[in-house]
Amino acid sequence: MTGVRRAATLVPAAFVLLTAAVTQAQAAGYRYWSFWERTGDQWTYATQGPAIARPDDGAVAGFRFAVSADSADASRPRGTADFRTICAATPAKAGMKRVALVLDFGTPADAPSGETPPAGRTACARVSDDATTADALAAVAPPLRYDTNALLCAIAGYPRQGCGEQVSDTRKPRRVTGHGAEHSSSDGPALGLPIGVGVVVVLAGAAVWQARRRRND
Repeated sequence: MTGVRRAATLVPAAFVLLTAAVTQAQAAGYRYWSFWERTGDQWTYATQGPAIARPDDGAVAGFRFAVSADSADASRPRGTADFRTICAATPAKAGMKRVALVLDFGTPADAPSGETPPAGRTACARVSDDATTADALAAVAPPLRYDTNALLCAIAGYPRQGCGEQVSDTRKPRRVTGHGAEHSSSDGPALGLPIGVGVVVVLAGAAVWQARRRRND
């Protein structure tokens, strides 16, 4: 019976360790600028980075600064302004295109320590026909800051420091390292759970087997 009692002790202990591991995996979020494209009144998480995407004349692009886990969890830009409203005072010009930009600097809760997010704003960039979204952004919201991996770190100088840093956020079970470079940490908990349960089963099974062996001896 001693072995069985040990098994009973090991099972909850293993579950405690498993729960702690899963909770830690779920506590990771990243503070960064996400990039969005708008069709009608719907925002869609962009499938390309702003330095690659080449919007057409009349496109609406959005940027939102927030603590996010991945594209499914990321906060969308706020506001309802459309291209016609944003670019009303910017006439078309031959050889150029107009791109409407929605810049959402996020909430105080998502801001880095010691920084206050500026008020959100919109802007109409008139750029060359072959310009990227990054070119349009640079034309209306300097200075931009990038890291050595070309990850967009700051728009209009915000935030002053940091770039895609990990922060504690238990509401966000998955994680990203930057826009267009996603790594789902849901793989961690999802794989960790069966592995953890497997460990529990192995521990309990070994203890019971040992107890039976002792009785047989």
